[in-house]
Amino acid sequence: MKVNDPLSFIREQIIWDRLNAVVEEQAQTLIATGFSTSIREAGDVSAGVFDRKGRMVAQAVTGTPGHVNSMAASVGHFLGAFPIEDMKPGDVFITNDPWMGTGHLHDFTVVTPSIRDNRLTALFASTCHVVDIGGRGLSVEGRQVFEEGLRIPLTRFADGGRTSDMLLDIIRANVREPVQVLGDLFALVSCNEVGSRRLNVMLDEFGLEDLDEVGGHILHKSREAMLEAVRALPAGIYRNRMRVDGYDIPLDIEAAVTISADGIDVDFTGTSGPSGFGINVPLCYTEAYASFGIKCVVAPRVPSNAGSLSVIRVTAPADTILNAQFPAPVAARHVIGHMLPDVMFGCLAQIPNSSAPAEGSSCLWALMAYGGPGRVEGSSAELANAEVFTVLGFLSGGMGARDGKDGLSATAFPSGVKNVAVEITETLSPLLVHRKAFRQDSGGAGRLRGGLGQVMEISSLDDAPFAISANYDRIDFPPRGRDDGLDGTPGRLSLKSGRTFPGKGVHTIPRGDTLILELPGGAGKGHPFEREATLVQADVRDGFVSSAQARDSYGVVVTDDLTLDEDATRALRSAHEPCRTMRTIR
Repeated sequence: MKVNDPLSFIREQIIWDRLNAVVEEQAQTLIATGFSTSIREAGDVSAGVFDRKGRMVAQAVTGTPGHVNSMAASVGHFLGAFPIEDMKPGDVFITNDPWMGTGHLHDFTVVTPSIRDNRLTALFASTCHVVDIGGRGLSVEGRQVFEEGLRIPLTRFADGGRTSDMLLDIIRANVREPVQVLGDLFALVSCNEVGSRRLNVMLDEFGLEDLDEVGGHILHKSREAMLEAVRALPAGIYRNRMRVDGYDIPLDIEAAVTISADGIDVDFTGTSGPSGFGINVPLCYTEAYASFGIKCVVAPRVPSNAGSLSVIRVTAPADTILNAQFPAPVAARHVIGHMLPDVMFGCLAQIPNSSAPAEGSSCLWALMAYGGPGRVEGSSAELANAEVFTVLGFLSGGMGARDGKDGLSATAFPSGVKNVAVEITETLSPLLVHRKAFRQDSGGAGRLRGGLGQVMEISSLDDAPFAISANYDRIDFPPRGRDDGLDGTPGRLSLKSGRTFPGKGVHTIPRGDTLILELPGGAGKGHPFEREATLVQADVRDGFVSSAQARDSYGVVVTDDLTLDEDATRALRSAHEPCRTMRTIR
């Protein structure tokens, strides 16, 4: 591009927009061709394009921060193993190594060189979560990564257009759902190929040889925009601590966020040590979700790429759960990793006029269910005719109250995946969902109310037990309110017969019984008595809040016919005003 061209800026912006369209089509191709529910229904994917130095230039809007932000670093590992000068058309590279990819074995990352006229123009990468990878499955109970499934090192999936039959045979022999898993891998390859074709058309249209020049412009502009946003904040060190359920003992996440003129440094020194179970987090996943939390508050509109991400630097000592070392078990690394944006929000909330939301349910409550002989505890007679199945569905609790808005209900934040429809789960398994509804009163009370969790009741149509692999949190330590807002309601996992399960582990649902999942609600923001009485009345009318909670938490009296008793409300709130004042003073 000519520097003195008065239209160069407009041209660069058009190319940037086109590049965003390329990677979005890449992601949508992955969703359209994926076999498993995690891709096809939930969108648990990522897609992006990288320059020849392995720097992420653009990412698709569709996808999850844990995938795309950790994938941003993984391409560098591929280039270390496969130099660009050795790459040729038809080459495809793959790994699910947790420390080289996105944090656990269930995620595969595929990298494809885009080559035109025997010249590498860019690299496309994509990631997805597969339904099974052998071993213990998606379980916290492994004691080393070797127990958690098949680990594929950085290797070739295809050499000059010919796929590796040996690799496919190894994967096929080690997973319980080979059709779904291999179908998803070929979907990853396909989406990268579509991205490459669209990029070559774009390069021809604009007379470009590769992404080097335009990529440099994008990364420079993104970095400068991110630095501008950081420099608008008051410099200093902001600290926060969060306690989470853990597996056998509670765990503490300690964070210090240092804001300076050259960026933001996040230090997790003081965080609890590694667990003996599979909730440990590789550093790549820690970096992904910590940086995402920072960007949400500091510069949400700045594109996420290598330029903007370089302004946020994340460290965690190797002796902590947030920097798990090989061969630590990491299958359920999301349980802790999804808490990190809330930890960052707690740090940034200390800045005057911060837009940081209150804490939410954070970690997904994924329904990882399976059945059949060899997979479930039970007598041979009980399991003789049981259907063999594996099904994965994503469930979400409530988000914390946001800046000027209530929290979203039953919404996956920070992961961004979609809830899987009941009909899909029932089609792929003998499970029957009796109830799926908002969980009344689960959202923390506040001037801005926390989002509601949800309730699901599930049984099997088979006359046999089935099992779930539970990887749940926010049961012992619920989301915390902000600015005098109240906590969200903790989660609960139980049977209709009365038994309560811990939030983590493999649990068997006996024949004829019903599993009840009660997901956590998000926390509130601001004192509940500051919420307009008419909004509380509307919440009662919609079934989000009971009349009892309206009275006890908000000081609002709603009658049986759902009208607002203004006199009783005024008297109730006035009677509690002295207590509220003393609380504020303390």
